[in-house]
Amino acid sequence: MLTLTAEQARKTIPSVADDHRWTRIVARDKSADGLFWYSVATTGVYCRPSCPSRTANPKNVQLHDTLASARATGFRPCKRCNPEGLSIDGENAAIVARACRLIEASEEEPSLSDLAGAVDRSPSYFHRVFKATTGLTPKDYATAHRSKRVRRCLHSSKSVTGAIYDAGFNSSGRFYEKSTDMLGMTPTQYINGGTDEEIRFAVGETSLGSILVASSHKGVAAILLGDDPDELVRDLQDRFPKARLIGADPNYEALVARVVGFVEMPQLGLDLPLDVRGTAFQQRVWQALREIPVGRTVSYAEVACRIGAPKAVRAVAGACAANNLAVAIPCHRVVKSDGTVSGYAWGVERKRALLKREAQPGG
Repeated sequence: MLTLTAEQARKTIPSVADDHRWTRIVARDKSADGLFWYSVATTGVYCRPSCPSRTANPKNVQLHDTLASARATGFRPCKRCNPEGLSIDGENAAIVARACRLIEASEEEPSLSDLAGAVDRSPSYFHRVFKATTGLTPKDYATAHRSKRVRRCLHSSKSVTGAIYDAGFNSSGRFYEKSTDMLGMTPTQYINGGTDEEIRFAVGETSLGSILVASSHKGVAAILLGDDPDELVRDLQDRFPKARLIGADPNYEALVARVVGFVEMPQLGLDLPLDVRGTAFQQRVWQALREIPVGRTVSYAEVACRIGAPKAVRAVAGACAANNLAVAIPCHRVVKSDGTVSGYAWGVERKRALLKREAQPGG
């Protein structure tokens, strides 16, 4: 009978480092959580694959297909990754979900300290987790929810006064103070489907094709680029179907000339009052785009990180596509992670031309 020495026996045992699961532990792969566990003899703990602790020596690691197997080692559960319960991401998601319900159930906007106390976290930690999970600050989320509730109440109520109190406002003064920002128009116009909102517009020409600029009483609400002026007007009608469009205003054409000048020479800058209409998330993205300097580009992933939502890359791309304000909100400065030019609502070639023009000295 063949007898193996202790050294030979050890060599016949597959090394943990050769197991495909070890690479997932080294990568702290969150998608592997719940599929297997591992224990570390030198620390006497067992962990989930995504544990943020320092990577152990594979010689001291044992892999386990079940949680019961990990427990059977007699080791204790790791305090950092909590393999017996929710992952850190899971706990944070539960915290944020609870906070969202609190915000939605409150008549008045809860303070940051009250929300943090309700979920038993410090205000700074809670604020950071909430923003990383939702892409919004608690205040932004509360504002977005209030706006949604106002719209719903205006749709279902027969009067603005009834909607004011149904939406949780204690006084009409506070409501009217915020209503235009929330709705983009007066409450009466909104309750009538936006009918009779006045949108002034004019069409001009640039070296990149036709341009249409349109404004509400609040500011510039649309800047559209294209090849056919008539098509741009139809596009404007589609974007503001209930509004009353007013064209051929000589005074307004001066504003169009300013926008044309910016397209031709981006270094001039464009400082105009804007009527930015979109969800709270879209507005966060658009604000981040406005902070990109002329001549610079960033990736969709970078924008997602800048707004505190690194996982929301696709949502960032969607917000770029929904932008009504070409060049004023410079979504053309967002490119793929490899630096290549991606889609653009007003044509990829026009996007390339804008970037090339901005990259040149002097605009």
